[in-house]
Amino acid sequence: MMLEQALETLRSAIEPGRAAQMAAYHKQTRDVLGISNPDINQIAQNWRQTLDVPARVSLARDLWDTDIFEARIAAAKLLTQARLRPDEEAWTLIQSWVPDFDSWAIADHVCSAGSKRLIADPTRVDQVETWTKSDHMWTRRAALVIMLPWTKQNFPKPAELEIRDRVLGWAAGYVTDPDWFIQKSVSWWLRDLSKHDPDRTRAFLAQYGDQMKPFARKDAARKLP
Repeated sequence: MMLEQALETLRSAIEPGRAAQMAAYHKQTRDVLGISNPDINQIAQNWRQTLDVPARVSLARDLWDTDIFEARIAAAKLLTQARLRPDEEAWTLIQSWVPDFDSWAIADHVCSAGSKRLIADPTRVDQVETWTKSDHMWTRRAALVIMLPWTKQNFPKPAELEIRDRVLGWAAGYVTDPDWFIQKSVSWWLRDLSKHDPDRTRAFLAQYGDQMKPFARKDAARKLP
């Protein structure tokens, strides 16, 4: 599929008057077309059903390079799939986008795609760990957001518990970071973890809670049983 054809498909879903509202809400300076998330999701799903993996990766790369808000979200959705073989090129592309993050909505959709690639090959967590030392706040945040699947296992295997504890170590390194988005990423991880592993959540808060911002500490604990 050619890029211009893909952009025409996206533009066909524009809702008049929506762009200004979305640009304000998401604090965007890039072009915003005004397309709802369900519509982007449906368009990307149709593309996934008709394009092979190399074509999906190629289109995702081209969409991202337009720097249009919805095109970047669509690029991420093109690669958000558990079964994606081969997936090395997709994982490489996802990693290349991380330094461009400047918006939570775009970042979170890319992290959703990246999570699938980490589940497929958990050795890639080693690469994510390098993000925790980045000078780029959005990259540091992405390290926790992309690892959210490891909060959700009710009966984790030993290897999954090892990764869970590893990420909690990253979070411990974030607790004194004053940035709101970093604090929120810690509280988000802990809040999701608390529903499946309340003991680890309580232990983390007992050790590090006093160093967290009050809003983050409260948010992290609000789902504890």
